[in-house]
Formats: sequence, C-alpha cells, structure tokens
Amino acid sequence: MAISRKDPKGRKLREGENWRNDGRYSYRYTDVRTGKRLTVYAQDLPELREKEKQIAKDMEDNILTDGAIKKMTLNTLFERYMATRELADTTRVSYVRAWENRVKDEIGNIKVVQLLPSHIKAYYAKLSKAGYAYSTIKYIHNLLYPALEMAVDDDIIRKNPAKSSISDYGKPAEEKEALTVSQQEKFMEFVKQSNVYNTYYPMFTIMIGTGLRCGELIGLTWKDIDIKAKTVNVDHQLIYKNLGDGCKFHISAPKTESGIRIIPMTQEVAKAFEEQRKINFMLAKDKSIEVDGYSGFVFTAKSGRPLMPNGVNSVLYNIVDAYNKTEVERAKKEHRKAELLPKFSAHVMRHTACTRMAECRMDVKVLQYIMGHAHIDVTMEVYNHIGELTRIENEIARLDSMVLNA
Repeated sequence: MAISRKDPKGRKLREGENWRNDGRYSYRYTDVRTGKRLTVYAQDLPELREKEKQIAKDMEDNILTDGAIKKMTLNTLFERYMATRELADTTRVSYVRAWENRVKDEIGNIKVVQLLPSHIKAYYAKLSKAGYAYSTIKYIHNLLYPALEMAVDDDIIRKNPAKSSISDYGKPAEEKEALTVSQQEKFMEFVKQSNVYNTYYPMFTIMIGTGLRCGELIGLTWKDIDIKAKTVNVDHQLIYKNLGDGCKFHISAPKTESGIRIIPMTQEVAKAFEEQRKINFMLAKDKSIEVDGYSGFVFTAKSGRPLMPNGVNSVLYNIVDAYNKTEVERAKKEHRKAELLPKFSAHVMRHTACTRMAECRMDVKVLQYIMGHAHIDVTMEVYNHIGELTRIENEIARLDSMVLNA
C-alpha cells in the first residue's frame, strides 16, 4: 500500500508516521525492550500523536508496548500467574474454581492495560450488594492482587489497580460462637442417652478433647492412634473434592505446616478411642477401603467408607433438631420456656474445644500447638476473649462483695 511523507492537508509527517490510502494514519517504531517492530493506527493525526506520546512514555518507564501484551486480558494474566505458583493440588483447584465462578465472566475479559481501580471497586461493590461476606471478597482479592502485581513487575502496567480497594466491602463475618458449658453438657448427654445417635458419642468426645479440624478428624486411621502412649498423630487430612478426576476422597497435607502435630490424649479421649474401636468391631465395618494408600479409618459410615466432611455437619444438625424437638415437648409438660440448642457445625465444635482449653488457662503457646494454628493471633482471639470475660466476672463478683459487706 502506497504511503506518503505528507498527509492530504499538507502537514509534514514525522519519522515513523505515515498516511495511508485507506485514510488512516500509522506510526511504526521499535520496542526497545523486545526489539520488535510495531505499528499503531489512528483515524487522524492528533489521535496518532497522542498514541505516540503514550508509547514514548511507556518506553521511558520500561513498560512493554508489544501489541500482544496490550491485548492480554485479566483471565490470561491469571493463567500466567498460576503457572508461576507452586501449590498443593487442593489449593490450586480451589483458586481456579473461585476464579471461574466469581471473576472470569465478570471482569476477567477486561484488558490488563485498561483495568482501572474503579473496575475493581465496582466489582467488589457488586459482590457486597449480592450479600458476599468480607472474607469471600478478600479471598478473591488475594487472587487478583498478586496476579496484577506480577504484571507490574513484568512492566506490563505501571501501578496495581487492585491496591487499596478491599477494605470497605462485604458483610462482616458472622462470629462463630463456641457452645457454652451448659449447651455442651446438654448436647453430649442427649447423644449419650439416644438410641439413634449414641454411636457418635465417642467421636464428639474426641472432637471436644482434641480440637481437630473436620478433615483431620475423618482422616484419622488407627495407625495414627497410640492408646498406650496416649497420643494422636496428625500429619494429613481427608478431603472430598474434584482434583480433575471427578469428586472423590483424597488424602491431603494439613491446612498449614503447623497442622502437623502430635496431640496428647486426656483419659477421657483415650477411653473414647477405645469405645470407638469396639463400635467399629461390633458393626463389622469394612477396614479394607483405601484412599491414596491410607486405610483403617477410625470414623466411617456403615459401609466402612470414610465419613464425608459434610456428613459430620449433617449428623450435628440432625442431633440438634432432635434435641430441640424433645426439649420443646418437655418444656410444655413442665410449663417453662424451652432452652434450645443453636444449630452448629464441626467448626464450632473445634472452636468449643479451643474455648474449653482456654478457660482452663492453658499456656497460650501450648494451645496454639494443639489447635495447629499457624499464627498465634488466631489463638489469642479466643484466649483474650476468655480473659476479658473472666476479668468482667471477677469485677462483678467484687461489686457484689462490696454491696454485701456495706
């Protein structure tokens, strides 16, 4: 195609600028970072000159000007970012699934070089209005931010548009309250006396006595239990996820490195494990079922198959429903207000275990170790809360004493 050093209006064109027979203007230059010869186009000369200024600024700031880079979408950037990360299979699957479900079709097709802080904030605001919790939005932010930070490091963009855009969005996380001592006692006594649910009594005793995460609990095998030494070895967890081979059980590393630990048993916990072994024997549960080389699971369904993670929660919900129905009937007969149990999950059982240990003023570092918390501030949240309650109760007791002695 013929080109001219002047445009039809007689304006002299600079080096690299051209007017084309199709009426457009072009500017051809060499990207100093890649050595590639690149061309940009415009409908008129002022527009072309603006593009030239931006190119010059990009090259001065060492920003890549390659056309392919400029066309990169946020989705493509995330794929590149994930390729740089060493992650456990379960973590990778969770990250990719979160991206595909929440980000891919929302802002994923925006070009990285065109992504603005306002895009990110509008997206977070949309999630917030849809009722997502702050923790969920923060999870997504923790995928977006480092991917865009990599784009900054690679000189694709100057600034990270996700910087300082997370704080004001999402519902506050609902505080998971531990069971009170009274609620715990009522729940455990109901299970113990129930003809339907009493086989779960040893498991719940172990949950309260060890503070195990649900995946750690259902992943326990008899090889992990040393009744003689009174220890529970925790070095894996059981998950039920699709890791590219369909939804099935998998053995996974604990949530954090701190999750690998040996938990001493109390006498009560040791007795519960002995009772669990008897239950498994009496019900003739199949011990041969294997998951990634692990077999002989402590807690299983009737088939001998390991308990599903959500199966533990379902059992807890069913027991609470059964207890509350019984309590309502009993309260009517006794002409009093029913004292119902709240609906709670396996995570609340873990939180309850941590709370009971903190109430005994267990050394906070020991408590952190037993719970497998990676950071002590997680443990301190429970520990300080208990401390505050104790101090308040002591002060009220002191006031009562002053009144009585007055």
